[in-house]
Amino acid sequence: MAGEPQADCLFCKIVAGEVPATVVRETETTVAFRDINPQAPTHVLVIPKVHYPDAATLAAAEPGVAADILREAAEVAAMDKVDGSGFRIVFNTGAGAGQTVFHTHAHVLGGRGLEWPPG
Repeated sequence: MAGEPQADCLFCKIVAGEVPATVVRETETTVAFRDINPQAPTHVLVIPKVHYPDAATLAAAEPGVAADILREAAEVAAMDKVDGSGFRIVFNTGAGAGQTVFHTHAHVLGGRGLEWPPG
């Protein structure tokens, strides 16, 4: 069921402390941790503690938690001091967009030039 932890979800396991991650921030509703394959000097994932497969589903079901992710993304950027030079927040939604873990997550990227359009 949406919102409930999924036994086969990597990010649910990180939230539960069953899989290690380099956590940089944690709130009542979110966890932020460094990406294991960084694409920029700052590459942090911000995830909700509740399980929804993608950002659109989360936003429809729990808009307050979706807002928490965006707020935490800004906090991560400030913590890594990329908020002044610019940073990107990316939600990949669906396999065709590059989503590989089907638990909502925002990529916070910064610390280098980020061209447009991406990839």
